[in-house]
Amino acid sequence: MGDRGVLIIGPSGSGKSALALQLIALGADLVADDRTRVVREGDNVIAQAPETISGLIEARGVGILRLPSAGPTPLALVVDMSHTEEERLPPQRTAFVHGRELPCLHRVEGPQFAPAILLYLRCSINSAP
Repeated sequence: MGDRGVLIIGPSGSGKSALALQLIALGADLVADDRTRVVREGDNVIAQAPETISGLIEARGVGILRLPSAGPTPLALVVDMSHTEEERLPPQRTAFVHGRELPCLHRVEGPQFAPAILLYLRCSINSAP
């Protein structure tokens, strides 16, 4: 989303590409699917697609789609699809990526998750109770 990327992690079949497709349908750009290159550049952690798969994303049951690729993008958020959020108002979580601490969300079941991620990137989160 602009210059703020989301790293979606989790096991095969956990819905990473499906969530990415939902985000893209709502206006986000594709950085990479599957084999994402992640490097540290100063204070930033940068994600980008290997050249061989740049612009490609799997849509399960449809096939491989070709989309414009956003190019190298600083990461601002991690979404961990291996855990499902049970709390209505979850605690703030973090994940370390190449030595940098980033906010981390767990998978949320429901249609509000992808829009909430985009709004999170735009507006951040209110940590007050």
